[in-house]
Amino acid sequence: MIQTENLVKSVETSEGMLTILNNVSLKIAKAEAVAIVGASGSGKSTLLGLMAGLDSASSGDVILNGHSLAAMDEEQRAILRGQLVGFVFQSFQLLPSLTALENVMLPIELKGDAEAKSKAQQLLARVGLDQRWHHYPNQLSGGEQQRVAIARAFATQAQILFADEPTGNLDTATGAKVIELLFDLNREYATTLVLVTHDEHLAKKCGRIVKLVAGEIVSDEINKEAVSA
Repeated sequence: MIQTENLVKSVETSEGMLTILNNVSLKIAKAEAVAIVGASGSGKSTLLGLMAGLDSASSGDVILNGHSLAAMDEEQRAILRGQLVGFVFQSFQLLPSLTALENVMLPIELKGDAEAKSKAQQLLARVGLDQRWHHYPNQLSGGEQQRVAIARAFATQAQILFADEPTGNLDTATGAKVIELLFDLNREYATTLVLVTHDEHLAKKCGRIVKLVAGEIVSDEINKEAVSA
């Protein structure tokens, strides 16, 4: 489902060229749940952004479901993201002028689905927010906002879900509930999940853990505890 080939990302700084990722190659299969871990500055979020087509590599390629991102322009990558990808971010990224229902409806409507409202209502009910449809993001708690974001991520039945520190702005108890919900929905929809986190407990819920150090993969291991569970 996802393949990176000799992925390099470098940026120009006042002190010269800085290499954020260096020859990163990995393959992620359909319906696999993979955690990408590493210290701050290791390149985790940069790798996620490149795999999602939100940024361009300096060299190398990302192949999503058989489609080469290097061969596409930004408009083509955006179309592919709309077809394949859902996102959950640390900062929720909800549109403040839209209600919870409207935030979840939006990606469904963009696909031209006439049943956007009913599908969004079902998903919000699934994440426990059926009484909060008409509330705006600033009227919701952090945990509620992240549940809206998760409902939105699954709204178009995306084949790939990218989650970047999804519990980073939540307290421990709320974060645990959000993660349980995320993995429940992931199993239900058989989505390929790529999760960036510094949370060891969260990473252990994934079937595979990839560790980055200074922009390079230093380990890529099957997590037997999660697989057996």
